[in-house]
Amino acid sequence: MSHTETKGALALPPLSLYIHIPWCVQKCPYCDFNSHGKQGELPQEEYVDNLLTDLDADLGYVQGRKLHSIFIGGGTPSLFDAAAIGRILDGVKARIPFCDNIEITMEANPGTLEHDDFAAYRKAGVTRLSVGVQSFSKDKLNLLGRIHGKDEATRAATLASAAGYQSFNLDLMHGLPNQSFDEAMADIDTAAALNPPHLSWYQLTIEPNTLFHSRPPQLPDDEDLWHIYQEGQKKLAALGYEQYEISAYAKPGFQCRHNLNYWQFGDYLGIGCGAHGKLTIPDEDRIVRTVKIKHPKGYIGALSHLSERTEVAREDRALEYLMNRLRLMTPIPKAEFEARTGLNASSLDEGMQSASARGLIEESEQHWTLTPKGHMFVNDLLSQFI
Repeated sequence: MSHTETKGALALPPLSLYIHIPWCVQKCPYCDFNSHGKQGELPQEEYVDNLLTDLDADLGYVQGRKLHSIFIGGGTPSLFDAAAIGRILDGVKARIPFCDNIEITMEANPGTLEHDDFAAYRKAGVTRLSVGVQSFSKDKLNLLGRIHGKDEATRAATLASAAGYQSFNLDLMHGLPNQSFDEAMADIDTAAALNPPHLSWYQLTIEPNTLFHSRPPQLPDDEDLWHIYQEGQKKLAALGYEQYEISAYAKPGFQCRHNLNYWQFGDYLGIGCGAHGKLTIPDEDRIVRTVKIKHPKGYIGALSHLSERTEVAREDRALEYLMNRLRLMTPIPKAEFEARTGLNASSLDEGMQSASARGLIEESEQHWTLTPKGHMFVNDLLSQFI
Protein backbone atom coordinates (compact mmCIF):
# COMPACT_ATOMS: atom_id res chain seq x y z
CA MET A 1 0.00 0.00 0.00
CA SER A 2 1.47 3.36 -1.04
CA HIS A 3 1.93 6.29 1.32
CA THR A 4 -1.14 8.05 -0.16
CA GLU A 5 -3.24 4.98 0.63
CA THR A 6 -2.34 4.82 4.34
CA LYS A 7 -5.37 3.31 6.00
CA GLY A 8 -7.53 5.07 8.57
CA ALA A 9 -10.98 4.17 9.87
CA LEU A 10 -13.87 5.01 7.53
CA ALA A 11 -16.84 6.19 9.65
CA LEU A 12 -20.52 6.71 8.90
CA PRO A 13 -21.14 10.46 8.37
CA PRO A 14 -24.51 12.23 8.74
CA LEU A 15 -27.12 11.21 6.15
CA SER A 16 -29.09 13.66 3.98
CA LEU A 17 -31.63 13.14 1.20
CA TYR A 18 -31.84 15.02 -2.10
CA ILE A 19 -35.16 14.83 -3.99
CA HIS A 20 -35.23 16.06 -7.60
CA ILE A 21 -38.40 17.37 -9.24
CA PRO A 22 -37.37 17.98 -12.86
CA TRP A 23 -40.07 20.26 -14.29
CA CYS A 24 -40.07 24.03 -14.66
CA VAL A 25 -42.33 26.47 -16.53
CA GLN A 26 -39.62 27.11 -19.10
CA LYS A 27 -35.90 26.41 -19.35
CA CYS A 28 -33.73 29.43 -18.46
CA PRO A 29 -30.96 30.25 -20.98
CA TYR A 30 -28.17 29.88 -18.35
CA CYS A 31 -29.45 26.66 -16.73
CA ASP A 32 -27.54 23.38 -17.13
CA PHE A 33 -29.49 21.47 -14.47
CA ASN A 34 -31.58 18.44 -15.36
CA SER A 35 -34.82 20.37 -15.91
CA HIS A 36 -37.59 20.08 -18.45
CA GLY A 37 -40.14 22.68 -19.56
CA LYS A 38 -43.64 21.86 -18.35
CA GLN A 39 -46.07 20.68 -21.02
CA GLY A 40 -49.62 20.19 -19.83
CA GLU A 41 -50.54 18.67 -16.48
CA LEU A 42 -47.69 17.29 -14.40
CA PRO A 43 -47.88 13.59 -13.40
CA GLN A 44 -47.64 14.44 -9.71
CA GLU A 45 -49.17 11.24 -8.27
CA GLU A 46 -47.22 8.99 -10.59
CA TYR A 47 -43.94 10.80 -9.96
CA VAL A 48 -44.37 10.65 -6.17
CA ASP A 49 -45.05 6.88 -6.44
CA ASN A 50 -41.80 6.51 -8.38
CA LEU A 51 -39.81 8.64 -5.92
CA LEU A 52 -40.84 6.39 -3.04
CA THR A 53 -40.09 3.20 -5.01
CA ASP A 54 -36.71 4.73 -5.87
CA LEU A 55 -36.08 5.40 -2.17
CA ASP A 56 -37.10 1.83 -1.24
CA ALA A 57 -34.28 0.50 -3.43
CA ASP A 58 -31.72 2.65 -1.56
CA LEU A 59 -32.77 1.86 2.01
CA GLY A 60 -29.84 -0.54 2.49
CA TYR A 61 -27.54 2.51 2.46
CA VAL A 62 -29.23 4.05 5.52
CA GLN A 63 -27.41 1.69 7.93
CA GLY A 64 -29.38 2.69 11.00
CA ARG A 65 -29.00 6.46 10.59
CA LYS A 66 -31.64 9.16 10.97
CA LEU A 67 -32.08 11.78 8.26
CA HIS A 68 -30.12 14.94 9.04
CA SER A 69 -31.63 17.08 6.23
CA ILE A 70 -33.76 16.92 3.08
CA PHE A 71 -33.45 19.18 0.05
CA ILE A 72 -36.19 19.24 -2.61
CA GLY A 73 -34.65 20.78 -5.72
CA GLY A 74 -35.30 21.05 -9.43
CA GLY A 75 -36.51 22.25 -11.85
CA THR A 76 -39.14 24.05 -9.83
CA PRO A 77 -40.54 21.96 -6.95
CA SER A 78 -43.19 24.62 -6.23
CA LEU A 79 -44.94 23.45 -9.42
CA PHE A 80 -46.03 20.47 -7.28
CA ASP A 81 -48.87 21.28 -4.89
CA ALA A 82 -48.47 21.08 -1.13
CA ALA A 83 -50.43 17.80 -0.97
CA ALA A 84 -47.86 16.11 -3.27
CA ILE A 85 -44.94 17.52 -1.29
CA GLY A 86 -46.60 16.35 1.93
CA ARG A 87 -47.08 12.87 0.49
CA ILE A 88 -43.37 12.71 -0.44
CA LEU A 89 -42.26 13.78 3.04
CA ASP A 90 -44.71 11.45 4.81
CA GLY A 91 -43.48 8.59 2.61
CA VAL A 92 -39.85 9.36 3.42
CA LYS A 93 -40.55 9.58 7.16
CA ALA A 94 -42.35 6.21 7.07
CA ARG A 95 -39.14 4.68 5.68
CA ILE A 96 -36.32 6.59 7.45
CA PRO A 97 -36.60 8.24 10.89
CA PHE A 98 -35.96 11.99 11.05
CA CYS A 99 -33.56 13.76 13.40
CA ASP A 100 -35.50 15.91 15.89
CA ASN A 101 -34.35 19.17 14.34
CA ILE A 102 -34.34 18.03 10.68
CA GLU A 103 -33.93 20.79 8.09
CA ILE A 104 -36.25 20.30 5.09
CA THR A 105 -35.60 22.79 2.28
CA MET A 106 -37.70 23.27 -0.84
CA GLU A 107 -36.72 25.42 -3.82
CA ALA A 108 -39.42 27.77 -5.08
CA ASN A 109 -39.60 30.39 -7.80
CA PRO A 110 -41.52 33.63 -7.30
CA GLY A 111 -43.42 33.12 -10.56
CA THR A 112 -44.74 29.63 -9.76
CA LEU A 113 -46.97 29.94 -6.75
CA GLU A 114 -50.06 28.87 -8.69
CA HIS A 115 -50.96 25.92 -6.48
CA ASP A 116 -50.50 26.97 -2.90
CA ASP A 117 -49.10 29.71 -0.79
CA PHE A 118 -45.95 29.16 1.20
CA ALA A 119 -47.91 28.45 4.40
CA ALA A 120 -49.34 25.29 2.80
CA TYR A 121 -45.85 23.94 2.09
CA ARG A 122 -44.93 24.74 5.68
CA LYS A 123 -47.89 22.66 6.91
CA ALA A 124 -46.79 19.85 4.56
CA GLY A 125 -43.51 19.61 6.48
CA VAL A 126 -41.10 21.98 4.69
CA THR A 127 -39.05 23.94 7.28
CA ARG A 128 -36.93 26.11 4.99
CA LEU A 129 -37.49 27.75 1.60
CA SER A 130 -34.96 28.68 -1.06
CA VAL A 131 -36.45 31.29 -3.39
CA GLY A 132 -34.85 31.74 -6.83
CA VAL A 133 -34.96 35.53 -7.19
CA GLN A 134 -31.68 35.95 -9.19
CA SER A 135 -32.22 39.73 -9.60
CA PHE A 136 -34.67 42.49 -8.75
CA SER A 137 -34.08 44.28 -12.07
CA LYS A 138 -36.85 43.84 -14.66
CA ASP A 139 -34.32 44.18 -17.45
CA LYS A 140 -31.98 41.55 -15.99
CA LEU A 141 -34.84 39.14 -15.23
CA ASN A 142 -35.95 39.36 -18.86
CA LEU A 143 -32.41 38.65 -20.08
CA LEU A 144 -32.22 35.63 -17.75
CA GLY A 145 -35.51 34.27 -19.08
CA ARG A 146 -37.14 34.48 -15.66
CA ILE A 147 -40.94 34.42 -15.52
CA HIS A 148 -41.28 36.74 -12.52
CA GLY A 149 -40.78 40.46 -11.98
CA LYS A 150 -39.39 42.51 -9.10
CA ASP A 151 -42.77 42.78 -7.33
CA GLU A 152 -43.31 39.01 -7.38
CA ALA A 153 -39.79 38.45 -6.02
CA THR A 154 -40.42 40.91 -3.18
CA ARG A 155 -43.82 39.35 -2.47
CA ALA A 156 -42.37 35.83 -2.39
CA ALA A 157 -39.73 36.86 0.16
CA THR A 158 -42.36 38.61 2.29
CA LEU A 159 -44.63 35.53 2.16
CA ALA A 160 -41.72 33.25 3.10
CA SER A 161 -40.96 35.47 6.07
CA ALA A 162 -44.61 35.53 7.21
CA ALA A 163 -45.27 31.79 6.77
CA GLY A 164 -43.39 30.68 9.88
CA TYR A 165 -40.37 28.99 8.30
CA GLN A 166 -37.32 28.38 10.46
CA SER A 167 -35.28 30.00 7.70
CA PHE A 168 -35.41 31.04 4.08
CA ASN A 169 -32.81 31.71 1.42
CA LEU A 170 -32.83 34.12 -1.49
CA ASP A 171 -30.78 33.19 -4.55
CA LEU A 172 -29.04 36.17 -6.17
CA MET A 173 -26.72 36.25 -9.18
CA HIS A 174 -24.12 38.84 -10.13
CA GLY A 175 -22.03 39.41 -13.24
CA LEU A 176 -25.26 39.46 -15.28
CA PRO A 177 -25.44 40.60 -18.93
CA ASN A 178 -24.59 44.32 -19.13
CA GLN A 179 -24.80 44.62 -15.34
CA SER A 180 -23.29 47.74 -13.86
CA PHE A 181 -21.65 47.92 -10.43
CA ASP A 182 -24.56 50.00 -9.10
CA GLU A 183 -27.12 47.48 -10.35
CA ALA A 184 -25.27 44.61 -8.63
CA MET A 185 -25.12 46.53 -5.33
CA ALA A 186 -28.82 47.54 -5.62
CA ASP A 187 -29.77 43.84 -5.85
CA ILE A 188 -27.96 43.13 -2.57
CA ASP A 189 -29.61 46.13 -0.87
CA THR A 190 -33.08 45.11 -2.07
CA ALA A 191 -32.56 41.52 -0.95
CA ALA A 192 -31.17 42.54 2.45
CA ALA A 193 -34.17 44.83 3.07
CA LEU A 194 -36.34 41.69 2.95
CA ASN A 195 -34.22 40.30 5.81
CA PRO A 196 -33.58 36.73 4.63
CA PRO A 197 -31.59 34.70 7.20
CA HIS A 198 -29.58 33.23 4.28
CA LEU A 199 -28.37 34.59 0.94
CA SER A 200 -26.78 32.71 -1.94
CA TRP A 201 -24.83 35.22 -4.03
CA TYR A 202 -22.98 33.78 -6.96
CA GLN A 203 -21.59 34.81 -10.32
CA LEU A 204 -23.34 33.88 -13.54
CA THR A 205 -21.20 31.38 -15.42
CA ILE A 206 -21.78 30.25 -18.99
CA GLU A 207 -22.17 26.48 -19.00
CA PRO A 208 -22.01 24.09 -21.97
CA ASN A 209 -25.33 22.87 -23.40
CA THR A 210 -27.18 26.08 -22.51
CA LEU A 211 -28.70 28.75 -24.73
CA PHE A 212 -26.21 31.29 -23.36
CA HIS A 213 -23.37 29.01 -24.47
CA SER A 214 -24.56 28.97 -28.07
CA ARG A 215 -25.51 32.67 -28.01
CA PRO A 216 -23.25 34.30 -25.39
CA PRO A 217 -24.52 37.55 -23.85
CA GLN A 218 -22.28 40.54 -23.14
CA LEU A 219 -20.98 40.04 -19.59
CA PRO A 220 -19.01 42.52 -17.43
CA ASP A 221 -15.23 42.27 -17.93
CA ASP A 222 -12.95 40.63 -15.35
CA GLU A 223 -12.00 43.92 -13.68
CA ASP A 224 -15.65 44.91 -13.22
CA LEU A 225 -16.51 41.41 -11.94
CA TRP A 226 -13.73 41.59 -9.36
CA HIS A 227 -14.89 45.04 -8.22
CA ILE A 228 -18.49 43.79 -7.85
CA TYR A 229 -17.30 40.74 -5.90
CA GLN A 230 -15.00 42.65 -3.53
CA GLU A 231 -17.49 45.39 -2.73
CA GLY A 232 -20.38 42.93 -2.52
CA GLN A 233 -18.41 40.93 0.08
CA LYS A 234 -17.91 44.07 2.17
CA LYS A 235 -21.56 45.06 1.87
CA LEU A 236 -22.84 41.63 2.88
CA ALA A 237 -20.49 41.56 5.90
CA ALA A 238 -21.66 45.02 6.95
CA LEU A 239 -25.27 43.80 6.69
CA GLY A 240 -24.51 41.00 9.17
CA TYR A 241 -24.08 38.11 6.72
CA GLU A 242 -21.17 35.78 7.36
CA GLN A 243 -19.65 34.07 4.33
CA TYR A 244 -19.33 30.40 5.26
CA GLU A 245 -19.03 28.93 1.77
CA ILE A 246 -17.79 30.25 -1.59
CA SER A 247 -21.23 31.58 -2.58
CA ALA A 248 -23.29 31.27 0.64
CA TYR A 249 -23.85 33.90 3.33
CA ALA A 250 -25.89 33.55 6.50
CA LYS A 251 -26.91 35.39 9.63
CA PRO A 252 -25.44 33.61 12.69
CA GLY A 253 -27.07 30.22 13.21
CA PHE A 254 -28.75 30.10 9.78
CA GLN A 255 -26.23 28.23 7.64
CA CYS A 256 -27.80 25.63 5.33
CA ARG A 257 -27.19 22.33 7.11
CA HIS A 258 -27.91 20.28 3.98
CA ASN A 259 -25.24 22.07 1.94
CA LEU A 260 -22.78 21.92 4.83
CA ASN A 261 -23.17 18.14 4.80
CA TYR A 262 -22.33 18.06 1.06
CA TRP A 263 -19.19 20.16 1.52
CA GLN A 264 -18.06 18.19 4.59
CA PHE A 265 -18.16 15.01 2.48
CA GLY A 266 -21.20 13.69 4.31
CA ASP A 267 -23.56 11.10 2.84
CA TYR A 268 -26.69 11.75 0.83
CA LEU A 269 -29.25 9.61 -0.91
CA GLY A 270 -30.43 11.02 -4.24
CA ILE A 271 -33.88 10.17 -5.59
CA GLY A 272 -35.67 11.49 -8.67
CA CYS A 273 -34.66 12.14 -12.28
CA GLY A 274 -30.88 12.41 -12.61
CA ALA A 275 -30.38 12.71 -8.82
CA HIS A 276 -26.89 11.95 -7.49
CA GLY A 277 -26.09 10.17 -4.24
CA LYS A 278 -22.88 9.57 -2.27
CA LEU A 279 -22.83 6.81 0.34
CA THR A 280 -20.27 5.35 2.73
CA ILE A 281 -20.14 1.62 3.60
CA PRO A 282 -17.58 1.40 6.44
CA ASP A 283 -17.79 -2.37 6.91
CA GLU A 284 -16.58 -2.87 3.34
CA ASP A 285 -14.27 0.20 3.28
CA ARG A 286 -16.23 1.57 0.31
CA ILE A 287 -17.62 4.90 -0.84
CA VAL A 288 -20.09 4.71 -3.73
CA ARG A 289 -21.80 7.26 -5.93
CA THR A 290 -25.21 6.68 -7.49
CA VAL A 291 -27.01 8.40 -10.38
CA LYS A 292 -30.67 7.90 -11.28
CA ILE A 293 -32.34 7.77 -14.72
CA LYS A 294 -32.22 11.29 -16.11
CA HIS A 295 -35.30 11.75 -18.29
CA PRO A 296 -38.81 11.79 -16.75
CA LYS A 297 -40.21 9.47 -19.45
CA GLY A 298 -37.56 6.85 -18.70
CA TYR A 299 -37.77 7.36 -14.94
CA ILE A 300 -41.53 7.06 -14.48
CA GLY A 301 -42.54 3.43 -14.36
CA ALA A 302 -38.97 2.09 -14.49
CA LEU A 303 -38.39 -1.22 -12.74
CA SER A 304 -35.05 0.13 -11.50
CA HIS A 305 -34.45 3.89 -11.27
CA LEU A 306 -30.67 3.49 -10.97
CA SER A 307 -28.67 4.42 -14.06
CA GLU A 308 -25.16 4.19 -12.62
CA ARG A 309 -23.29 3.13 -9.47
CA THR A 310 -19.56 3.82 -9.21
CA GLU A 311 -16.90 3.33 -6.56
CA VAL A 312 -14.82 6.25 -5.33
CA ALA A 313 -11.37 4.71 -5.68
CA ARG A 314 -9.23 4.86 -2.55
CA GLU A 315 -6.59 6.92 -4.37
CA ASP A 316 -9.27 9.50 -5.36
CA ARG A 317 -10.82 9.97 -1.93
CA ALA A 318 -8.44 12.68 -0.68
CA LEU A 319 -8.94 14.85 -3.76
CA GLU A 320 -12.72 14.36 -3.75
CA TYR A 321 -12.89 15.27 -0.07
CA LEU A 322 -10.78 18.40 -0.61
CA MET A 323 -12.73 19.50 -3.71
CA ASN A 324 -15.82 19.62 -1.51
CA ARG A 325 -14.32 20.75 1.80
CA LEU A 326 -12.38 23.67 0.33
CA ARG A 327 -15.67 25.38 -0.60
CA LEU A 328 -16.11 26.11 3.11
CA MET A 329 -14.35 29.01 4.83
CA THR A 330 -13.70 27.11 8.09
CA PRO A 331 -10.51 25.19 9.04
CA ILE A 332 -10.38 21.54 7.96
CA PRO A 333 -10.25 19.14 10.94
CA LYS A 334 -7.77 16.33 10.31
CA ALA A 335 -10.05 13.99 12.27
CA GLU A 336 -12.89 14.75 9.83
CA PHE A 337 -10.63 13.99 6.86
CA GLU A 338 -9.71 10.63 8.37
CA ALA A 339 -13.28 9.66 9.26
CA ARG A 340 -14.74 10.67 5.88
CA THR A 341 -12.02 9.17 3.65
CA GLY A 342 -10.63 6.25 5.66
CA LEU A 343 -7.11 7.65 5.08
CA ASN A 344 -4.59 8.94 7.59
CA ALA A 345 -4.01 12.68 7.69
CA SER A 346 -0.30 11.99 7.15
CA SER A 347 -1.15 10.87 3.61
CA LEU A 348 -1.56 14.58 2.75
CA ASP A 349 1.77 15.66 4.28
CA GLU A 350 3.66 16.14 1.03
CA GLY A 351 0.93 18.17 -0.69
CA MET A 352 0.17 20.26 2.39
CA GLN A 353 3.85 21.08 2.96
CA SER A 354 4.11 22.24 -0.65
CA ALA A 355 0.93 24.33 -0.29
CA SER A 356 2.22 25.77 2.99
CA ALA A 357 5.54 26.76 1.36
CA ARG A 358 3.52 28.70 -1.23
CA GLY A 359 1.52 30.51 1.45
CA LEU A 360 -1.78 28.77 0.59
CA ILE A 361 -2.34 26.93 3.84
CA GLU A 362 -1.38 26.92 7.52
CA GLU A 363 -1.17 23.71 9.54
CA SER A 364 -1.68 22.97 13.22
CA GLU A 365 -1.79 19.66 15.08
CA GLN A 366 -5.56 19.34 14.55
CA HIS A 367 -6.35 21.44 11.47
CA TRP A 368 -5.39 22.71 8.04
CA THR A 369 -6.51 26.31 7.48
CA LEU A 370 -6.58 28.12 4.14
CA THR A 371 -4.89 31.51 4.09
CA PRO A 372 -6.62 34.44 2.31
CA LYS A 373 -4.31 33.66 -0.62
CA GLY A 374 -5.36 30.00 -0.44
CA HIS A 375 -9.02 30.97 -0.76
CA MET A 376 -8.15 32.91 -3.92
CA PHE A 377 -6.13 30.07 -5.44
CA VAL A 378 -8.07 26.95 -4.49
CA ASN A 379 -7.35 25.26 -7.83
CA ASP A 380 -3.62 25.76 -7.25
CA LEU A 381 -4.01 24.13 -3.87
CA LEU A 382 -5.97 21.18 -5.28
CA SER A 383 -3.29 20.66 -7.94
CA GLN A 384 -0.94 19.51 -5.14
CA PHE A 385 -3.13 16.39 -4.71
CA ILE A 386 -3.74 15.31 -8.31
